[in-house]
Amino acid sequence: MDINWLRDFECLARTLNFTRAANERNITQSAFSRRIKALESWVGAPLINRAQYPVQLTPAGAQFLPTALAAVTQLTEQRQIIRDTDRGGRRFLRFSALHTISTNFLAGRIDFLQEEIPDLHTRVMSDSLSTCCELLVEGAVDMMLCYYHQSVAPQIDETAFTRKDMATDWLLPVAASAPAIARGWHLDTAAAPIPYLAYEPSTFLGLVTDSLLEGKTLNAETIYIDGLVETIKRRVLKGSGFAWLPQSSIAQELGDGRLVQIGDAQWTTPLTIAALADPNSFDPVARAVWAKL
Repeated sequence: MDINWLRDFECLARTLNFTRAANERNITQSAFSRRIKALESWVGAPLINRAQYPVQLTPAGAQFLPTALAAVTQLTEQRQIIRDTDRGGRRFLRFSALHTISTNFLAGRIDFLQEEIPDLHTRVMSDSLSTCCELLVEGAVDMMLCYYHQSVAPQIDETAFTRKDMATDWLLPVAASAPAIARGWHLDTAAAPIPYLAYEPSTFLGLVTDSLLEGKTLNAETIYIDGLVETIKRRVLKGSGFAWLPQSSIAQELGDGRLVQIGDAQWTTPLTIAALADPNSFDPVARAVWAKL
C-alpha cells in the first residue's frame, strides 16, 4: 500500500475525471491510472466504474472512500503531532501558501500576528497550488493562502472550508526600465516582437495569463518558461524580457524605477489573496489568528 494511492483515489472521487485528477496530482495520466488500478488490486474490487462518463464510484468505491480519507487524515495528523512533540511540545499553526504569497504577503502578516499573539508559533509550507490544496484537504495544514481569479480558482471542494478574502493583488506586464524605454517596448505595437518570459501553462499564473491574453494580439515572442515568480522576476530585472508579475512581488522595484509597466489597463488583471480553512477544527490560538488574518 502506498499512501499516494489513497490521495489519488480521493482526487479522482472528487473530480470524476482521470485527466483532471492526474493534472492535480502532477503525474501523467497513464501513471495515475496504474496507481488507481494498483489500489483496486490491493482492495480486491473495482472502485471506479469506467464505463460511464463522467466516471463514477462503484458501490465498493463509495464504501471505501470515507476509510481512505480518514486514513490519510489520521496519518497526517499523527505525523504532525510527532513533529510538534519533537519541537518541545509546542503547537505550530500550519499554513500552506503559494511561493509568491508566502514571500510577499504572509511573512509580513505573521510578523504582525506574532506581535499581537505572543503564543503563536507558525510553520509555513510554500508550494504549488495543487500541493497546497492537497495539504489542506488532508489536514496537514490549518490554513491555506492562495490566489483567486475570475477565470481560475483552486481545484478544491470549497463547501468543506470557509473562505476569507484578505487583499487584492494585480498582475502587471513589466520590464526592466532601461531596455523597455530604449527599445520602446509596448505590447500592442506592430514592431519587433518583445522577448516574453512566461509561466508554465499548467500553473495558476500560467492559466491566468492565458485567460488575460484570450482574444488579444500580443506583440511578443516567448523565449523562456518557468513556474516560479521569483525566477522570472530575476530575469526581468536583468533585462532579458518582460513578464506578468504580481504587484506585491515588485512594489519596491516599481517604486524605485528599476521596473516599468509596459501595458495599459487592458493588459492587467486583479488577483484576490484568500485564505481557506475549517474554523471548526481551530484551537484558541488558531481562532485568534483567523480573526486577525
